[in-house]
Amino acid sequence: MKIFKLYILLSITLLAMNSAVAQTRATGATSVHKIILDTDPGIDDAAAIAIALTDDQFDVKLLTTVAGNVSADKTCANALKLVEFFGKQHSVPVAAGATAPLLKPFEDASYVHGESGMPGWDFPTIQTRPLAKHAVEAMRDVLLTANEPLTLVLTGAYTNAALLFRTYPEVKANIARIVVMGGCLGYGNMSSAAEFNIFTDPHAAKIVFESGLPIVMIGLDITMKALLTNANIARLPTLNETGKMLHSLISWYKDESEGGKPMHDVNTLFYLAHPEAFTITDYWVDVVTDGFAAGETVADIRRVSHNGATNVSVATDIDAAAFNEWYMAEIAKIKK
Repeated sequence: MKIFKLYILLSITLLAMNSAVAQTRATGATSVHKIILDTDPGIDDAAAIAIALTDDQFDVKLLTTVAGNVSADKTCANALKLVEFFGKQHSVPVAAGATAPLLKPFEDASYVHGESGMPGWDFPTIQTRPLAKHAVEAMRDVLLTANEPLTLVLTGAYTNAALLFRTYPEVKANIARIVVMGGCLGYGNMSSAAEFNIFTDPHAAKIVFESGLPIVMIGLDITMKALLTNANIARLPTLNETGKMLHSLISWYKDESEGGKPMHDVNTLFYLAHPEAFTITDYWVDVVTDGFAAGETVADIRRVSHNGATNVSVATDIDAAAFNEWYMAEIAKIKK
């Protein structure tokens, strides 16, 4: 009798499991990425934030800002504009962070992103206030009260993260991994070897890369391959109000290449959603902090130093067509 009851119980369990699997396949359900998004909007940042705030695959616990593409007051204002545009001002808190790099003088990229950082769209006057605490304090509070480790996504200079790790190292236990936009193995966009986010605050990048946490680096080697094509940029206004807004911003965006424009920061979210679209190689990556090569990310490609140890998983290739298809589908399904 006991064996019969056990058989019935196992049968019911298997049926339930099969039903759940079938439902997942039918609905396309995926795991939810619980993230803190640290950013410096910025036009390509806006293109990423649009997805982070509207796709249920991303649960944004906190949106923090840092001086980068434009000054800290403007990056915070731009983040608030976006949370209000998408109606998330009551569910996604915004905290303003570092106003300058740790040691080097601040240099913005307003020549690429415009004076405001997000020109081209007439956003209403901001009604929302940022949290009454520094981004580093806000990050600490969210991490230490989270019921599971969170993913830290860095798409601006890494100043806030470096300050967080130096001030509150205990938060590392509550960080599952860090996904960064920044760095490169080849040509830079600020010098022959330095990418903008790392160049802006190389000392902060060095602290983050030496944090001992799992890190995925999405650098220029990827973002300059995964251009949002000119044809897709032209299609954006036909999709919805979000597409019109993004098209207006991107039309002002001075970072362009033959065939399209790089949406650098969006690639961090694409990686979380579709890691299978990337080729990843583990390296030890050092950050040059001074001199002509300041901001360079030097990967031990020959594996002759650090006794074979690695500290960063570096994306070295991407399915650019899949990126374009995913991005356009993401924007098209936004109900605004």
